[in-house]
Amino acid sequence: MAKQEEVFKKVISHAKEYGYVFQSSEIYDGLSAVYDYGQNGAELKKNIREYWWNAMVHLNENIVGLDSAIFMHPTTWKASGHVDAFNDPLIDNKDSKKRYRADVLVEDHVAKIEAKIDKEVQKAAKRFGESFDKEQFLTTNARVLGYREKADTIIKRLTRSLEDENLADVRSLIEELEIVCPLSGSKNWTDVKQFNLMFGTQLGASAESAMDLYLRPETAQGIFVNFLNVQKTGRLKIPFGIAQVGKAFRNEIVARQFIFRMREFEQMEMQFFIKPGSQKEWYEYWKEKRMKWHLSLGLGDDNYRFHDHDKLAHYADAAADIEFRFPFGFKELEGIHSRTDFDLANHQKYSGKKLQYFDTDLNESYVPYVVETSIGLDRMFLAVFSKSLVEEELENGSTRTLLKIPAILAPTKAAVLPLVKKDGLPEIAHRIVEDLKWNYNVIYDEKDAIGRRYRRQDAVGTPFCITVDHQTKDDQTVTLRYRDSMDQKRIPLSEVNRTLTSELDMRKWLQKIG
Repeated sequence: MAKQEEVFKKVISHAKEYGYVFQSSEIYDGLSAVYDYGQNGAELKKNIREYWWNAMVHLNENIVGLDSAIFMHPTTWKASGHVDAFNDPLIDNKDSKKRYRADVLVEDHVAKIEAKIDKEVQKAAKRFGESFDKEQFLTTNARVLGYREKADTIIKRLTRSLEDENLADVRSLIEELEIVCPLSGSKNWTDVKQFNLMFGTQLGASAESAMDLYLRPETAQGIFVNFLNVQKTGRLKIPFGIAQVGKAFRNEIVARQFIFRMREFEQMEMQFFIKPGSQKEWYEYWKEKRMKWHLSLGLGDDNYRFHDHDKLAHYADAAADIEFRFPFGFKELEGIHSRTDFDLANHQKYSGKKLQYFDTDLNESYVPYVVETSIGLDRMFLAVFSKSLVEEELENGSTRTLLKIPAILAPTKAAVLPLVKKDGLPEIAHRIVEDLKWNYNVIYDEKDAIGRRYRRQDAVGTPFCITVDHQTKDDQTVTLRYRDSMDQKRIPLSEVNRTLTSELDMRKWLQKIG
């Protein structure tokens, strides 16, 4: 656990040092759980957004995009269930005066048990070598089975208590597990209470005429209330999807883990409208499709896993998370939910307007069912950034720090470096930048020795360096250096653009999805 915390501290420090993420309003001592994206962070975030949008909208003929407003009529949130059910169970420690999510305290306790399972697996793998069968070990080892049963029993009890709104039992569970305050080590807990997460605001020129509103806690409802607008103007036939990227706001009392849980965040969601009764098929389809999207980036297959929900949201008949191995353990990255017809049916009820689809094949109208895919853009940013940050020991005994961000997502695609600041080399380098900048975000760098410049670009995550030297003047070639391998090769000046295109072709990356 201490090692994980050390790794996470390095992630946060590196993100600030290299212009990825800053604490919001830092000169005024910051604002808790609110962050700004720096010059490189803004580019990485944009590239992740585009990679998702291209895969979701441009590659699917039956999915279109939407950009709905943050402000929505307040009845929207009554219909969606957020006014009555959008709560977190909170508990205070009387000694440290700190507030925590009660369910997260229990889940973190379970994560420690699961870490013991991982440790047993690692020990066994080392002991048995190539003959080690991980699946057999997990299903037969007595110690592992004991840990698994203990973890499952805790989660089932927590789920049952939350579903029954038995907050007293949630507190009893925390006490029975002897969970301590992470800050003080104290077990002196208050009762568990529910807290609504929506931010309230007002719309209007004067206090007397102002309407009470909420900042939207999710982007999905903007899609649902526009279902008929999009379907009719786009002449779309079921099954079809509506995708959206946008800001959402939650008054997280227990906001932590850097940009993993923030009060202002961005979601990438797609609502897929289907015929009732077909939800199981489409739910499985989108689980597989979304996992392939994640794996296409090459962050490591073993860093992802599915987690099927025991506790279902009020609108769902099936739900699963794609969890990612963050520096602080496996946590939710994306959710796939079978939402039934809850949303459209409720908006139809509260608005008095029909939100139905006329199926010409069946010659009947019905309220469509929905399968949702929802991923946090900020969490995806953290997943990419944290897994890409590595320290390598080189053959000469020195080390280098690099960000192995997938090239398609890298903020800067290439750095153009003249070997020296004279002899006409800067002029050639500037011409290369002028040629490349129409297609890629590239930079020119002439400060410091070439080795230090390479290290600087490694640390910021630039996948390619193009070095102009005196040989360039003789034979019109440059050195192309690859960040991850540090391999170098000479290529003609005329081939630089084409070479980058072959490495950064969106089509090549997205074809891995199938």
